[in-house]
Amino acid sequence: MLLYDPEAPMLFSSGLFWLLFLLFLPIYALLKNNRLRMTLFVVAFSLYFYYKSSGVFFLMLIGTSIVDWSLSHVINACNRKGIRLAVMWVSIVISLSILGYFKYANFFLWNWNQMVHENFQPLDIILPVGISFYTFQSISYVVDVYKRRISPTKSWLDYLFFLSFFPALVAGPIVRADYFLPQITRNRTPNGVDIYSGLWLIIIGIIKKAVMADYIAQFNDLIFNNPGAYDGLQTLMGVLGYTMQIYCDFSGYSDMAIGLALIMGFRLANNFNSPYQSRNLTDFWRRWHISLSSWLRDYVYIPLGGNRKGTLRTYVNNFLTMLIGGLWHGAAWKFVFWGAMHGVGLAIHKASMPILRKIPDTFITSFIFTGVTFIYVSALWVFFRASSFTDSWIILQSIFADFHISYISQFWEVHTEWCVMMLILVVCHCFTPSFIRKCKHMFIRSPWIVKFLLFMVAVQCVITYMSAEIAPFIYFQF
Repeated sequence: MLLYDPEAPMLFSSGLFWLLFLLFLPIYALLKNNRLRMTLFVVAFSLYFYYKSSGVFFLMLIGTSIVDWSLSHVINACNRKGIRLAVMWVSIVISLSILGYFKYANFFLWNWNQMVHENFQPLDIILPVGISFYTFQSISYVVDVYKRRISPTKSWLDYLFFLSFFPALVAGPIVRADYFLPQITRNRTPNGVDIYSGLWLIIIGIIKKAVMADYIAQFNDLIFNNPGAYDGLQTLMGVLGYTMQIYCDFSGYSDMAIGLALIMGFRLANNFNSPYQSRNLTDFWRRWHISLSSWLRDYVYIPLGGNRKGTLRTYVNNFLTMLIGGLWHGAAWKFVFWGAMHGVGLAIHKASMPILRKIPDTFITSFIFTGVTFIYVSALWVFFRASSFTDSWIILQSIFADFHISYISQFWEVHTEWCVMMLILVVCHCFTPSFIRKCKHMFIRSPWIVKFLLFMVAVQCVITYMSAEIAPFIYFQF
């Protein structure tokens, strides 16, 4: 229990985590009325959780919190704008340097060696889990202190609580200081609605991740691990499967994180809002990974000038923001390309707005726009998932070169459960927000026996469809 096992990091979908969380909750409830003791206990559990997820890198998280907290007080105490700006950039450079070394050192060294034609020996670097998420949190905190949006926390412990809060630590949502720090001060006790809402989200998240995402991934992996080995129909199904897999995997984690926080009396911002219902790319990025897209908007797009400096500059700013977003996802040119193509798509959409506004808003046009957006997003997921550009093009070519719709009945017979799960996901994704809210309220008002039975059904589904090993969350690698 006290040793880190790199082959079995602690995950929200593991039995060990839920056992520890059940032991954590009663102690947390006893300490809740004493904010200092509660804070110490949650920080200790968060650091233990991060240690079980990423080993000794929990020490780096503590070091980052000490540096940023100290520099934020220097920024706040100084009245000279030049010095405050310099200290802010010192903090940002330190954070980005640490992230750059662990995440991008081998990427840049490989590209340099390609230019000078030398043999490349990659450095033996292990990427700390969640470093991209908590680095963005620390940067936004320091920038907000510089801009006087918030005051730095009086206690370093409060800042460490904010940076290491275990529900959101390793895969988001990216927590904003102005939203979360006041909650630490208030130390609100969760009510029944909070607890049952949290339980609802946890059940939904477990089903999304441990049942849906992990099961359909088994077929998707066959397609992406052997590009060109399957016919066009199977390849298309694998691409559509990954499109649903990454949504269920990441939104399932977010649901569990938000649910865990609610049970503890804290609120995290919503991270997904039926993204595949989007009618255009602009709408998609308002619905997908909302905490990241809003972070990029506020701390990259707007500082670059946003839409305040003319049409051409707006397109360039959109493109650069998505380019940075793509590079944030991974140290490879395929991620840069993925982000760049989303930037191109956003620019095309904005340029087409005068024409699009003239098109009648009917069911047919809405269906067409949603379909085109979904196809574009799904095609770009190929570059996100495939091992290389070459594999990506082989997969896309396979869909068109060897596609036979007559094979659909045979595919259904061989992969019946996979097809049923995909259909369920499509139907569920079409639910309106009001219908989802009604389902949640029905669950909250239901007798405890109904809640217990639904939870047991979710557990049984996990046991029935779980793979041989617990699959890590896709966004753990970012």
